[in-house]
Amino acid sequence: MAPPLGNDVHTIRPEHRHSRRSVLAGAAALGALGALGAAGCTRVASASDENGGDLLDRLRAQGVVRLGIAGEIPFGYIDRDGHLTGEAPELAKAVFKRLGVGRVQPVPTEFGSLIPGLNSQQFDVVAAGMYVNAERCEQVIFADPDYQMLDAFIVRKGNPKGLRSYRDVVAKKAKFATGTGYAQIQHAVDAGYKESDILIVPDQVAGLNAVEAGRVDVFAGTAVTVRQVVRKSSKAEATKPFAPLVKGKPQVDGGAFAFRHTETRLRDAFNVELRKLKKSGELFRIVRPFGFTEAEMTDLTAKELCRG
Repeated sequence: MAPPLGNDVHTIRPEHRHSRRSVLAGAAALGALGALGAAGCTRVASASDENGGDLLDRLRAQGVVRLGIAGEIPFGYIDRDGHLTGEAPELAKAVFKRLGVGRVQPVPTEFGSLIPGLNSQQFDVVAAGMYVNAERCEQVIFADPDYQMLDAFIVRKGNPKGLRSYRDVVAKKAKFATGTGYAQIQHAVDAGYKESDILIVPDQVAGLNAVEAGRVDVFAGTAVTVRQVVRKSSKAEATKPFAPLVKGKPQVDGGAFAFRHTETRLRDAFNVELRKLKKSGELFRIVRPFGFTEAEMTDLTAKELCRG
């Protein structure tokens, strides 16, 4: 989700070659991901920008909506049995069913290709827990966030360096790592960490491995991914979630579904059903199995996050 920046293009260092988008899912999930990717590469029909787009009508007629996913646990991925699941796909199933679209079809891609893929009509909506930020809001339109998220660190057991914030990382000259395209890159840079000194790894599994092996002191990610990946580790632990400082102020990020600029009608209809799910508590029941807590439920809006 996580949680990355802009078009999310960063160099992947060679230390670990795990696929970021299939973390914890294993080889079976990777095979299913590839097969579904091949099946879902046909482009969707061009969208109309008249009256906010006619995509919703066409989706109802087709009975299926194509979801751009990035294979990242817990946000959207293919499980060991080849089934589409995750926080965003399960929520998409509930919302689109209410909108009269009975089936969802995954189109797996790299996280950095989600926005270009959406705008080139390879799929209908991004369902990957994507953070809403001002840069992305220039490229797509977002539904209101379905979750909010703090950052957290993976550190060695006992947190020997006492790393609880990005300022601690800078002050203690800790060796710092985060994931490819993660928003945590900029969070560290904003705190004064030199970007060229950041170790970029594919995902949180590679980050955990780097901490356990002593190659870095800390790996930064979203609170939900960090707390899940350390559960079975005997050498590492997760720190308490915290809000990173952006322009000197604590920032809480929010993840949401993304749509093409022409499809305001679909986005608005999605928002109506999303609000109903929030109000009833159904949204939390949907995302809870993926490690989300009540603290991550939110009333943030896309408008306020787009302002930056």
